[in-house]
Amino acid sequence: MDLAKLREQIDGIDARIVELYEERMEVCRQVAEYKIETGKKVFDKAREEEKLRKVKSLTHNEFNSRGVEELFEQVMSMSRKLQYRLLTEHGSSGRLPFIPVESLYKDGARVVFQGAEGAYSQAAMLQYFGEGVNSFHVDTFRDAMIAIDEGSADFAVLPIENSTAGIVSEIYDLLGEFENYIVGEQIIKIEHCLMAVPGTRMEDIQRVYSHPQSLMQSARFLNEYNWQQISMQNNAFAARKVAGDGDAAQAAIASEHAAGLYGLAILKKGVNQSSANATRFIIVTNQKIFLREAKKVSICFEVPHESGSLYHMLSHFIYNNLNMNRIESRPIEGRNWEYRFFIDFDGNLSGNAVKNALRGLREEARNMRILGNY
Repeated sequence: MDLAKLREQIDGIDARIVELYEERMEVCRQVAEYKIETGKKVFDKAREEEKLRKVKSLTHNEFNSRGVEELFEQVMSMSRKLQYRLLTEHGSSGRLPFIPVESLYKDGARVVFQGAEGAYSQAAMLQYFGEGVNSFHVDTFRDAMIAIDEGSADFAVLPIENSTAGIVSEIYDLLGEFENYIVGEQIIKIEHCLMAVPGTRMEDIQRVYSHPQSLMQSARFLNEYNWQQISMQNNAFAARKVAGDGDAAQAAIASEHAAGLYGLAILKKGVNQSSANATRFIIVTNQKIFLREAKKVSICFEVPHESGSLYHMLSHFIYNNLNMNRIESRPIEGRNWEYRFFIDFDGNLSGNAVKNALRGLREEARNMRILGNY
């Protein structure tokens, strides 16, 4: 057999496939025009499943049946994306219920953060809103979400990710639960300090209090000592407890600001092993607003528990040339082995590419929600 001749045959077949593909997409364009006129939805799951059964029945073996199924899944996916794009170009993308604003109303705004005075969340709040911000603090992340949900606060400042410890999973779960929206972010450099009541020596310490992530970030230092490590809700809570108890057997790991606030002596600075350690905080409100110059979109959605379902959702970002920079998953409560996906990607809600991708996701995913543009 002549390989060159076989390749010529393949080239000829491929040219016919391309010609037929373009012919099919032209018909799809006409279908889109019909749907624009009638308001009919693009995605018809029952129709696509029937089409797959039909084309698979035309094959002659199991291998080709699987291959044809995968091929036509892609062909129909491209057909839908073309129709979504044409709908968007004709102004039929559907209005997103978010209002663009020039700036956030920081003056006079009431801001809530989790923890106590001296928490890193407070430092993030002060950097974002300024020293004169009208603020209060609550014990839990849920309390902060409830405060903005109920209107007792205009904004909440919440940690969502640390550069060494990873995501704060509870925040993702709360974003999926509450109808609150991200409008900004603030990154804070983290430097943990070991602190205790004045006069305490290292050999006096028996117990160390801090947030679990801070203990983990300081593990290399802590492993040098035989100290009991006790988790607290927040670093500032730990500093406040040590100061309040006045016990030289206790120490806390928290910020230098917390040490000064509670009158504690710093025994060692920078006990976290990474000098590049930083935490990203999000600014959350209950208003559906976004800055006109916003450059990052956060969404969440669920997918059917079927092979390839997540792949098809992610293809909307590829087709619309949108850079996806984060994907996280969280288990859905009460539904074993099913997950909610959280995605961050570059873009602005006013852009056609973003509208096109969101339209496709809204039609094809389950419970797709826009979490914010910031």
